[in-house]
Amino acid sequence: MNTNDQFYFEKQEPNKSCLLAMRSIILNQDKDVTETRKYGMPCFCYKGKMFCYVWIDKKTDEPYFLMVEGKHLDHPQLETGDRARMKIFRIDPNKDLPVKTIKLILNQALDVYRNGIILIAKK
Repeated sequence: MNTNDQFYFEKQEPNKSCLLAMRSIILNQDKDVTETRKYGMPCFCYKGKMFCYVWIDKKTDEPYFLMVEGKHLDHPQLETGDRARMKIFRIDPNKDLPVKTIKLILNQALDVYRNGIILIAKK
């Protein structure tokens, strides 16, 4: 088991299954999406640029997606809170994942990079 896997498998149900499903959805959005760890959190990058994290809210104990460039995204279920740049999308681990909504938001987030709104350094 690698360190990325460890984060998920040390969680209790229903969060463990929910986070694993969230991870799978993210990784299947684009062949250039990779997973790493930043600040102890699973971090997903597009061509090496951070675009999304998954985490668990300390108050509600529920998972959420954190969209790094959330300020460029417009969806009624995204929450800004007191963040200037990032937005979150909360998930209820006791319900079926809203897969269509998740994919829509993830693709909006990826389009920020694909369309050059956020530049990716050339290798």
